[in-house]
Amino acid sequence: MYKDLLEKKKKLAVIGLGYVGLPIALEFARKIKVIGFDINAKRIEMMRNGIDPSQELEKEAFEGCDIEFTNDLEVLKQANFYIVAVPTPVDEHNVPDLRPVLGASNTIGKVIKKGDYVVFESTVYPGCTEEDCLPIIEKLSGLKNITDFKLGYSPERINPGDKEHTLTRIVKVVSGCDEEALELIAKVYEMVVTAGVHKASNIKVAEAAKIIENTQRDLNIALMNELSIIFDKMDINTYEVLEAAGTKWNFLRFQPGLVGGHCIGVDPYYLTYKSKELGYDSQVILAGRVINDGMADYVAKKILQHIISYNGNVKDAKVLVMGATFKENVSDIRNSKVADVVKELQSFSLNVHVADPHAESLEVEHEYGFTLVDHIDNDYNAVIITVPHNTYKNLDDAYFAGITKPGAIVADLKGIYRGKIKSRKYWSL
Repeated sequence: MYKDLLEKKKKLAVIGLGYVGLPIALEFARKIKVIGFDINAKRIEMMRNGIDPSQELEKEAFEGCDIEFTNDLEVLKQANFYIVAVPTPVDEHNVPDLRPVLGASNTIGKVIKKGDYVVFESTVYPGCTEEDCLPIIEKLSGLKNITDFKLGYSPERINPGDKEHTLTRIVKVVSGCDEEALELIAKVYEMVVTAGVHKASNIKVAEAAKIIENTQRDLNIALMNELSIIFDKMDINTYEVLEAAGTKWNFLRFQPGLVGGHCIGVDPYYLTYKSKELGYDSQVILAGRVINDGMADYVAKKILQHIISYNGNVKDAKVLVMGATFKENVSDIRNSKVADVVKELQSFSLNVHVADPHAESLEVEHEYGFTLVDHIDNDYNAVIITVPHNTYKNLDDAYFAGITKPGAIVADLKGIYRGKIKSRKYWSL
């Protein structure tokens, strides 16, 4: 298989071409023949024209790549090594939504042949690949794992907006259904991952490793958020405390903030779901989730309190929210907790304007029901900087004085203007 891939006698396919799948497909396509498969025909057409629908990659990233983009199962059948990189979200009740990954398993079951390999990259709870996905593939294909085809798992570690920690520069965790599968899967990924691979002893270990990476970050941010709430009551600036504490060599540098996106705010629920299924109710992990999910409400109420104190009439007040994406310097708005802040403010009858230089207004409206403003006014009672985009970092006191009324509050959630805002009330997490 490995030699045939290198000699372009066999093809590798990536199923799901979002912010995870597309970079993987293009990286492999610089070395071997690749089929990029996605069920969204509009996205396929964009990629055929060298456009990344996630707006993460430039047109140059498509150049020199031996790749065929398709949504046709007949084309997908030509592959022999399949990588699944579909999303794994949670539903409105924070229950894992396995429909995309089970749908991909269904697709593979229709196209897989004897001797093929299947590697899942989608973040799931330990056991999902073998207990939920594998049976679908075996049933539809009539083939058996190990004897007819090989199964593996290699968790994605893509960080949107990060130009330093890219696919090739991050150690890749790999696992397989047996020793032969592990070795072949490791060799295939070593084609493109210059940082090397880490061979996990089995698929469940690899699944668990991925899930705790983001659970650990979630808990550390939850601690920072809780400290922020406590320090606010003491009239202490949290970022000054963290700066002082950070002088110790082993202090972990986490910051408070809204926790959204596809990973940190989602992955812990996959682990607690499986834990509950096994009869254990998580306490620490869910406590962190409660704190982080409650930060939008906390921020909105702080703004409301200030407006009531300084303006009186809430219905006449205007609030500007700067930033709508789930993190800085990206266009992705999915699972953005900024939307929760906006909805909470609107629930108090406040007039809320939202601006973001990276987000698309139509996409925001479709996802959350509100639009972005084209023009920023000069009479806001509060400005909330929710996402520290680079374009915001050079703004100064005069700028905020020019867009707000006297007595307004500048709520700088990530502390990027600390010590710079003098003419208006300043507050940060």
